[in-house]
Amino acid sequence: MSEAISETADIDRSGLPLSRVIGLTSGILLVAGIMIGSGIFKKIVPMSASGLSEKYIIAAWVVAGIITMFGAFTVAGLATLTTNSGGEYEYLRLIFGNLVSFLFGWSSFTIIGSASIAAIAVVFTSTINELLPLGEPLASLKYISAGYIVDPFADSGLKFLAVTAIVLLTWINCRGISKATNLNDLITYAKVAGILLLISIGLFYQDYGQVRLETPVVPITGTGGTSAFFAAMLSAFWAYDGWLNVAFISGEIKNPTRNVPKAIIAGVLLVMILYVLVNIAFMKVIPVNVLASLGDNEIAATVMVKSVLGDSGKVLITMLIMLSTFGALNGLIITYARLYYQMAKEGFFFRKAANVHPRFNTPYISLIYSMVISCLLVFSGSFDLLTDMIVFAGFLFYALLAWGLIKMKRRGLIKSNLIGYPVIPIIFILFSIALLVNTIITQPTQTFAGILLMLTGVPFYFYFKQKKRCS
Repeated sequence: MSEAISETADIDRSGLPLSRVIGLTSGILLVAGIMIGSGIFKKIVPMSASGLSEKYIIAAWVVAGIITMFGAFTVAGLATLTTNSGGEYEYLRLIFGNLVSFLFGWSSFTIIGSASIAAIAVVFTSTINELLPLGEPLASLKYISAGYIVDPFADSGLKFLAVTAIVLLTWINCRGISKATNLNDLITYAKVAGILLLISIGLFYQDYGQVRLETPVVPITGTGGTSAFFAAMLSAFWAYDGWLNVAFISGEIKNPTRNVPKAIIAGVLLVMILYVLVNIAFMKVIPVNVLASLGDNEIAATVMVKSVLGDSGKVLITMLIMLSTFGALNGLIITYARLYYQMAKEGFFFRKAANVHPRFNTPYISLIYSMVISCLLVFSGSFDLLTDMIVFAGFLFYALLAWGLIKMKRRGLIKSNLIGYPVIPIIFILFSIALLVNTIITQPTQTFAGILLMLTGVPFYFYFKQKKRCS
């Protein structure tokens, strides 16, 4: 175990190192950049429709933020175990062994990471479509379906542009981590500025009344109940997702045992503050019952800004969402490729994924693998279904991380003082268990399918294990 967690250089099989060029500021901006996608602009509508009052909606954002911060504190402790790339994969490997870590990595490659990239790319192009209709170049084939589940040629204009965005950002990433993180820094600064503008409009602009609709609105009665509050937190968790990804690139962060924890904690705190304030701003301008009456495709931020700036407000918000999703897409492409790279280094993935470009010092083969499967999922159109089915596995691994922190601390392998230990990891475990139980009860089919999809990695694990033994 001591050999496994020694701070060796992050070098692939060919001996070429990844470059440790990412500083703390870029790490914080990467955490925030991945987390701030489209959820913050859209989730207030379904949360309002649940019947919750204003104070309970804000409470849902705060509680979800606190739980996310507890997860950040947990990972902050685990980050002292290794300086290698891989993040959650490496932590699980060091604590529970190769099988558990491989199942996480394989789930990320086939579903979690690749489907997230595909979904964000489609949201990005859907936003562009609102300003500039993309059409359907393959309209004559749109009704072709595979098992009435996959419609590869439907919305072909959106899908072609989504694939183009993935390929373009992958090319930029292949040409150097500095180029990719500089792009992320620039975009994140811009979208934080945009959100601060929204907050300012909602909190300080006083020359207009609250937005109201002529059509009947949904009456808000009571608190909506515990189940509604829980559902609202799930919506908030979707918007907070991505906070852990920066740990995947530990091998390229300067002084990772210090900077990875700081980046995660500071990034989550920044995003939590922005999310709470912008939702207060939304509800100050738009009553909760009006928010609840907005259609599924309507965006609260658009309604709020349009009431102040007119039709130009819609263009402004559409461009902000476009920028946010493009930045989040870039962050996901940066980070997930490093996970597959680390798996290949350990001998539990396709060997070429461990190759590092001799000029740009990037895991370019891993980036290409990630690009290919993400593009395939774009055309499948089934990524939303896949991500729903894997929710169970995601929270299962979160619980394992918190348990692993306690386990490694008791063994004396984590010597640093931990924030709130052992209370915070125990609360995080209990919350994850509650969420797992709720998922099993409310989504048994998706949960079972998610477990089966995760277990498809078992034969691949033994294949790679045998191949590693023979090499």
